[in-house]
Amino acid sequence: MPKAKKSHRKKKYDYNQDRKKLKLKFKKAQAPRIECPQIRNAWNDRKSVAQNLTDMGLVSDPNRSLPVRKQTLLQVPGTATEVEAPQHLVKKPYVIKHLEAEASLPGKDTRSLSTDMIEYVQYMIREHNDDFKAMARDEKNYYQDTPKQIRRKVERYRSFHPDQYSAFMESVKAQKMDSS
Repeated sequence: MPKAKKSHRKKKYDYNQDRKKLKLKFKKAQAPRIECPQIRNAWNDRKSVAQNLTDMGLVSDPNRSLPVRKQTLLQVPGTATEVEAPQHLVKKPYVIKHLEAEASLPGKDTRSLSTDMIEYVQYMIREHNDDFKAMARDEKNYYQDTPKQIRRKVERYRSFHPDQYSAFMESVKAQKMDSS
């Protein structure tokens, strides 16, 4: 069955559209979103990337921040003096201050174990204390971990959750005292 024929219209130039604004709108939509809020707030869309970064006191190329010094010929003292390159004026120093303050904050510790792993380790400690060979022979050792693997899991639990581990060990000792 043949396809229905579409009518083709001649494209006309739209005099009511501002082509410059359309181009800017398109460029802005295509530009990537800046994740850093300090840089995003100080960013000027009318300037280039290099100009924006120099205004903030940042550098896009780390090799340009500390240039390699050129070797000079033997200079007779007093005849020629070295002239330092002019430093770029930082127009937005608050960006650097905010970035340094954010970088100096301590990082959040996201290390954790799954609840299943915590329950497994607690069961093994409750049943066998520090006898890792007995833990390896236990019927709940579904993955057939070796004694060293179980020891590493216990040490990881101890280092990732120190408060929970100490509270658990106190409760285990209290249960042992009550039972005996």
